[in-house]
Amino acid sequence: MYDYSKLRGRIIEKFGSMSAFADALGTSRVTVSLKMNNEAGFTRDNIIKWSELLEIPEEEYAQYFFCKST
Repeated sequence: MYDYSKLRGRIIEKFGSMSAFADALGTSRVTVSLKMNNEAGFTRDNIIKWSELLEIPEEEYAQYFFCKST
């Protein structure tokens, strides 16, 4: 399980809501929710696209996408 709280915060900071972020991605809020709740995984393409929209530099990917839950 991964902790996506930092990612969730960045989404809210940049887009104001998960729905607005899903719209920007061109996907459904359900798809975003599944990923954020560890019910679906991220592909490399997902990580790149999400990072571009959220302005996350490649060297910070681990902080947002690979932070293990404690």
